[in-house]
Amino acid sequence: MRNRTKLTLRVPVPKHRPGDTPDFSALQIQSAGEARRPEIDAHPREMSDLAFSLIRVLDGQAKAVGPWAPKLDADTMRRGLKTMLLTRAFDDRMFRAQRQGKTSFYMKSTGEEAVAVAQAFALDRGDMCFTSYRQQGLLIARGYPLVDMMNQIYSNSHDPIKGRQLPIMYSSKAHGFFTISGNLGTQFPQAVGWAMASAYRGDDRIAASWVGDGTTAEGDFHYACTFASVYRAPVILNIVNNQWAISSFAGIAGGDESTFASRGIGYGLPALRVDGNDFLAVYAATQWAAERARNNFGATLIEHFTYRAEGHSTSDDPSRYRPSDEAKAWPLGDPVERLKQHLVGLGEWSEDQHQAAHKEAVEQVTAANKEASSHGTLGENKLPSVSTMFEDVFKEMPEHLRRQRQQSGV
Repeated sequence: MRNRTKLTLRVPVPKHRPGDTPDFSALQIQSAGEARRPEIDAHPREMSDLAFSLIRVLDGQAKAVGPWAPKLDADTMRRGLKTMLLTRAFDDRMFRAQRQGKTSFYMKSTGEEAVAVAQAFALDRGDMCFTSYRQQGLLIARGYPLVDMMNQIYSNSHDPIKGRQLPIMYSSKAHGFFTISGNLGTQFPQAVGWAMASAYRGDDRIAASWVGDGTTAEGDFHYACTFASVYRAPVILNIVNNQWAISSFAGIAGGDESTFASRGIGYGLPALRVDGNDFLAVYAATQWAAERARNNFGATLIEHFTYRAEGHSTSDDPSRYRPSDEAKAWPLGDPVERLKQHLVGLGEWSEDQHQAAHKEAVEQVTAANKEASSHGTLGENKLPSVSTMFEDVFKEMPEHLRRQRQQSGV
């Protein structure tokens, strides 16, 4: 016993700490256009290599190359760029509102806009989305009113959720956006269940869901993968690997051992790993997975390799656990700038048009904020009527709730 090696325990640590110089040179990033594109009916065993490579379309000169290039028309790409700009402007304004004490909480999606917006463009409007809390771009892309989003963030008298949710946990059945849950991971099995029900009814709508890299270590992730695989549910399961959970890096969830996409292999799911800052790559991978689902070939797991440029939320201070300039060193760049340069290279966009689009987005957000603020912000006591507490629980209000509402005098 004395001659045996003493056991040790490895605790993963991030490569960069505050004060360090960010260095991502060790990342293995494939060239744009290098990843192959299988047929939608290919068996998962035939594409396991795609869980370890990286699907990229835009190269270093912002040109679309390779088999995954979706050949989108210029108008669609311009709309995608404008939607990302609008999402970023919305984020910036709501972040400032929180710092001004007008709301209690906010979460930005800076640097991750392509994930939500490109996928919104690739999915059908009737497809149901079960998101986490950093896909506000999906709602914006589907035309959900900015004023309604702000009313909920401000918890005012026009809050569409009537004060029953955290500020950023949106919900809109009309826009195919299932209520966000603060219990991370629940949306994955919910999406699979919804997709199974859609197939059981003989419907033609599919589901999509999003979790972060940290959530892949939770049970709900694995339950969802099991059911999605066994029943070939028409669902797209997205992992947004933005390198950081709340304040712990992706290695704590197993990101240093293998790619997150590779977790799909053990469940017999086709798994794609995509450059999450490449609008065209995200669109193409989502379109492929959606077509596969609609043709009854089952679910797809997609890892979006991106970077959380901002803090986890307004309650987080990222400078305490990572270098302040780490986001600028991220080798896959800014999704807005990359799509902009692609359009400029095609002669379909210019710097003047970009500045005008940015100005238009800011003005649209400013106008919406003015209207929402008129209904109240945090602390102004402009709240939904107390009578609404009796509503939206039962399809038909039972007698005992009717009596309680009458007794309350509201």
